[in-house]
Amino acid sequence: MMLRFHLFRSLFCLLLVTTALASSAQLYDKMTWSADGNSFYENEDGAIIKYTVKDLSRDILVPARLLIPAGRTKALDIKNFFFSSDFKKLLIYTNAKKVWRYETRGDYWIFNFSDSTLKQLGKGLPSSSLMFAKISPDGNRVAYVSEHNLFVEDLSTHIIKPLTRNGSRKMINGTFDWVYEEEFDCRDGFRWSPDSHAIAYWQINDSSTRDYYMLNTTDSVYSRVVPVEYPVAGQMPSPFKIAVVEIRDNQTHWMKIPTDAKNGTYLPRMEWASNSQELVVQRLNRSQNESDILFCNAKTGEVKSIFSEKEAAWVDIISAWDDKYKMGGWDWLNNGNEFLWASEKDGWRHLYRISSDGKRQVLITHGNYDVMEISLIDEKNDQVYFIASPDNATQAYLYRCNLDGSGTAQRVTPANEPGSHSYEFSPNGKYAEHHFSNYYTSPAGEWITLPDHQAIAGTQPIKTINPQDSASSNISFFKILTADGVSMDGWMQKPIPFDSTKKYPVLFYVYTEPAGQTVRDVYGITHCSVYPGKLDQDGYIYISLDNRGTPAPKGAAWRKSIYRNIGQVNIHDQAQAAAEVCRWSFVDTSRIAVWGWSGGGSATLNLMFQHPEIYKTGLAVAAVGNMETYDNIYQERYMGNPLETKADYVKGSAITYASKLQGNLLYIHGSGDDNVHYDNAEMLLNELIKYNKTFQFMEYPNRTHSISEGPGTGIHLRNLFKNYLNTHCPGGGK
Repeated sequence: MMLRFHLFRSLFCLLLVTTALASSAQLYDKMTWSADGNSFYENEDGAIIKYTVKDLSRDILVPARLLIPAGRTKALDIKNFFFSSDFKKLLIYTNAKKVWRYETRGDYWIFNFSDSTLKQLGKGLPSSSLMFAKISPDGNRVAYVSEHNLFVEDLSTHIIKPLTRNGSRKMINGTFDWVYEEEFDCRDGFRWSPDSHAIAYWQINDSSTRDYYMLNTTDSVYSRVVPVEYPVAGQMPSPFKIAVVEIRDNQTHWMKIPTDAKNGTYLPRMEWASNSQELVVQRLNRSQNESDILFCNAKTGEVKSIFSEKEAAWVDIISAWDDKYKMGGWDWLNNGNEFLWASEKDGWRHLYRISSDGKRQVLITHGNYDVMEISLIDEKNDQVYFIASPDNATQAYLYRCNLDGSGTAQRVTPANEPGSHSYEFSPNGKYAEHHFSNYYTSPAGEWITLPDHQAIAGTQPIKTINPQDSASSNISFFKILTADGVSMDGWMQKPIPFDSTKKYPVLFYVYTEPAGQTVRDVYGITHCSVYPGKLDQDGYIYISLDNRGTPAPKGAAWRKSIYRNIGQVNIHDQAQAAAEVCRWSFVDTSRIAVWGWSGGGSATLNLMFQHPEIYKTGLAVAAVGNMETYDNIYQERYMGNPLETKADYVKGSAITYASKLQGNLLYIHGSGDDNVHYDNAEMLLNELIKYNKTFQFMEYPNRTHSISEGPGTGIHLRNLFKNYLNTHCPGGGK
């Protein structure tokens, strides 16, 4: 999960801060830079504005009046925009609609700088149906997906040519099915060749993937079945193909990528291999613990393997830990003869320089730390910038090291700014938009030059950190050593006012699974999104702890110790840490509550059922109660194939322990949840009923995993949460 602050006008003393969890953030949320990297572009009130970093100048590149379509009175409501490689054309994305999580389908328009014309693309295709439109490298065409087929449109004649014709909900061309999108962050499923003569694309065949049937009971007097192609754990992966189609004559070449016919195979990454003759792909076996890098001949389809690695648990793909790669990308070096690659083979996530034949591998980053994100590859100056935090897994700093692997990494972020930092680099590596916060310092931003990390002359640098702000804060970070010797990071927010001679209730916030780290040193980390008002003012101690298995930068052994142990290791660690907290003199052990959403909801159920001696009240939202109901990519990655590891699924699923419920449980689920299906709720309800357990259940009709749709939903959920907590675990010192 990512907290992103988009500050694009610190140059002009205007601070715009947007914070969003990954579940609500939109794709393409990246800065649009000029080709030389000295300027960037923004959409402001329908106009495209150019900002030059060095001299702080602001120029209107395209006024809003030129972006008013014929017959309309208002300029296009711009969701995003993209330039052609020669900056002579502007592609505008508007009228965006959601596809599951993100607004990835909509309408596209093309603005031509030469004659200031504005024309809509995809005429004749359904409204808001175009996906991932991209201008060809030569600037002459645009390709896009509409209703599972791939099209190309000539920008001089606007003749639309279909490149595929067999697309359907079960035969998906140029984009992906639900599970690839959710678990591999695969959405944009096609790539222009560098010479603009061909397009490579994924084809996902879901004809053998069973549908999960959601029931829409709110939009009509008759219910409506909503099918979602959804392979649960134990089901075969969706078959894929990779094709290269030539634009001139639609001739299609299928890549001969080996797959496992018995167990299935995944292909989460595909790009052109820095030329127009080859593709490079990453192939994973079904268990996701074997990764192969393959080069494919774009004409013959012949394939050769150049690099392989195998893990005892699983191999992380890059978009799992670096959001910049969610829409594709490959880091080529030395004119395409080498590429940058991340591996955990030495126990830490490090960067390697690998030759395109796989024969030469050079370790670039050295030491006992994890690379958390790749910020910039500056090949001209033989440097790679990256985010790491060798000494504190809750924080994040900018480092750089030599691309040839010599020397050691140097910290670039100033030493007097403890906390979490992020950077948006200019392509030339001369400038960066720098964002910073910690738990006692509100988000701040500045423009800096590199490599000296100095604020640009005439701009406002980040204010010096005040240590007194830390001392006066009611938030603190701490470590707990469990009875098993596991050191866990945690944060705590104390009540206001706080009297150490009194005893207070504790509310634990949990996630606990490999998809999320909750203990991060950022501003607002203790905000409870489902509680209206303030927990500290209502007399609660609020705590979160990161157990083994969370994606903290503590090395592969930490992260992968949860393999085949979800519902066991994470629950054991959390309970042992909570037991230590219960020894604190100001904690009321009769008022211990826990809450979480999604995987955190699963953990809440498990903690309530497996450790009723600790947790007296639980509030679980959208929980996976039975791991066998969840999708195959996520669940098998961390738990193995249930056809082989059934016992692990049973031991880790909360439903197994439902008979042990003793405390107060509020269980919340949306009946329209396409992610954690509603059958989880009904299976668990049946089990609790069977054992005559008393609990409270709230179904939100036709709401998705976010439980955000429909008027009044948000405030209803928050009030429900607060009332239940206040009733069964009242706040205040005693």
